[in-house]
Parts: sequence; C-alpha cells; structure tokens
Amino acid sequence: MPTLTAAWASVDDRAAGDFWCTLEDRQPGLLPHRDAPLFFTALGRLAVGGDDPANRAALLRVLGRAYRHFDLLPHATTIGDALLATVARHVHPLWTPQLAATAERALRRSTDAVRRAARQAGDGSAWWHVQVIGHDRPSPDIAILTVRPWRRLPFQPGQAVPVCTPRLPGHWRWLSPANAPRADGTVELHVRAVPGGTVSHDLVHRVRPGELLWLGPPVDTGLSLDPASTNDLLLVAGGTGLAPLRALVEQVAAAPDGRRVTLVVGARTFTDLYDAIALDKLQCAHDWLTIVPALSDDLCAEPAERGDALSIALDQYQPGQDIYLCGPPAMLANARLRLCTLGIPVARIHLPRAPEGRE
Repeated sequence: MPTLTAAWASVDDRAAGDFWCTLEDRQPGLLPHRDAPLFFTALGRLAVGGDDPANRAALLRVLGRAYRHFDLLPHATTIGDALLATVARHVHPLWTPQLAATAERALRRSTDAVRRAARQAGDGSAWWHVQVIGHDRPSPDIAILTVRPWRRLPFQPGQAVPVCTPRLPGHWRWLSPANAPRADGTVELHVRAVPGGTVSHDLVHRVRPGELLWLGPPVDTGLSLDPASTNDLLLVAGGTGLAPLRALVEQVAAAPDGRRVTLVVGARTFTDLYDAIALDKLQCAHDWLTIVPALSDDLCAEPAERGDALSIALDQYQPGQDIYLCGPPAMLANARLRLCTLGIPVARIHLPRAPEGRE
C-alpha cells in the first residue's frame, strides 16, 4: 500500500491552484490567491509528518500565525476537506480508502496542533515575501544572502526567522538575521550548507539574486539583549553562529550606552573567518568594540588567539559581563556547566534555545 509520504511526494505544482479553487468554491474569500501555494504546501507537509523538530516548529509557527491572521480557525474543517480532496485528485489511483483514512487522521492531528499554535501566535503577518538582492560566497559552504522584504520584517537582533525557498516548498530552516534593523529594510542571512540539509544546500549553492524566498514570523531564541541592562558584553561565536551576535553589536552601535563589547569569533583557521571584512569595519568604527579571533587549527595564529572559542573567551572575561554564546552544538554542549563551574552567575549566561512548535 502506498504511504502518505509517497502520495504527497507525487503531488505536482498545479495542486496548490486546484486547492485554492476548491476552497473558493466551498468558502469564498478565505485565503488570498497568491498565498495559496505557501499555505497548501505547509499544511500538507505538516500532515505528512516525519520532519525534524526544527522544521515542524517552523511549520507550526507559520501556520499558527496564518490561521490567526486570516481568521481561519472557524473554517479549519473546510480547509482540511479541501486539502484532502485536492490531494486525492492529484494522486489518483494511489488514493485508496486505507490511505484516505490515514490522511484524514494525520490531518486531524495536524489541525489540532495548528489550533494550539494559533492561540499563542500573536498578531501580524504569517509570512513575508522577500527578494534576494545579494548572494556572496565567502567560502565554499557558506553564503551571505541579502534580502529585501516587500513589507518590512519586524524583527529584533538575536531573534530567528524560518526561511523557505519555493524550490523546496514546505521545507523551512531557522536563520538569525546578522544585522540590526536597517533604514532600507534589508536583512542579511548567513547560511552554512550542512550535510543532509536540503534547504541550506539550496540557499548556498542554487539561489541567486532576483529569486524570491519566504520568511516566517520572527521568534525569540534567548539571545536578545535585556533593554533594562547596560552591562558590558562578552559575545562568543562559532561558525555562522556569528550572525545573531553581530546583530547585537549593530544594535549597540545604533544606540551607544557606554557599555563595552568583546566579540570572540571562532574558526578553524584565519581563512575560515568568513565575515572578516564586515567585522573589521565594525571594529574600526567603534572604540568600545574589541574583536578577538579564536583559531582552533591555525599554527600561525598568535598564542592568545590559538584555541577554541570558549577557552579564548574565558581569557577575555571580566566580572560583570553578560555572556552570549552561539555556534555549533559541540561548542554549546557543556558551555553553561563550564561557565557556572567558574562562578559566573547563571543569569548572565545566554545560550540559544531551539524555537518551539507551540503544541
């Protein structure tokens, strides 16, 4: 018997338009025509399941906000029926009674999860259409994308947003803007192509200027600055974990408050410091900012710069600093315990937390 995953995989690009027409016939005016493809692929992907927790959390974040924004909760059953009817037409003759029953149960569970997410989603848009206006490749597996939203994205430094490319509808990846909000509304995203990461691979290797992407609602990840604090900062970045911490530096630069900031940037070698030019410009422009490279495998590095990012950061630590860390899992695994063991108060330690699905 064909699986629900196989059936969904056989649905072609025309299905989203068919879904919108079916929904219009049953309940006119529920969903704007231009948003139907994004909505259809997100809801279908959520119902199929099997995603990693991060993608599921992104789908729930996007769909929860969509149901709230478009006032879809009273019509959830109509929407679900329209989706099932569309999929059935597009996968015939795979659509057996057994598969239909499986799909109905899966959709019911997903709809219940979306309802819960919608109750906590807050107000505002569910997604932002953005155009890629810059795509730089500072290293073979990293891209710096500059995107311009059609409508300003209301984010704060340290937050993360779910990102989707139309090349892979229904698949999302969380990324943190690498800048504080700009006058022109543009957003800079740093992406590393990770093994098995379909979205990251496309963003790094295939997406080009002029293409469109979708961004979902921003969410806090534990890296935002406390507006009531002016404590000095020690920021510790590894890899593309630099992005949200660079945004914090720009936030301080936009409204200097007397605090001093030390940014430790971890990489294997000097050539792996992918954002070196932007960092140099920041350091030259602000005398309160100190940037320290931490090079784990570079024999030519100065002794004070040779080692892992957290070890180098501890050499820079001054009592009273708030510490923010962001980087690969290996860097963060024992960071809190290591810092607490040294007597650093827990309240001063900020590590990223995974966005929640709000179920």
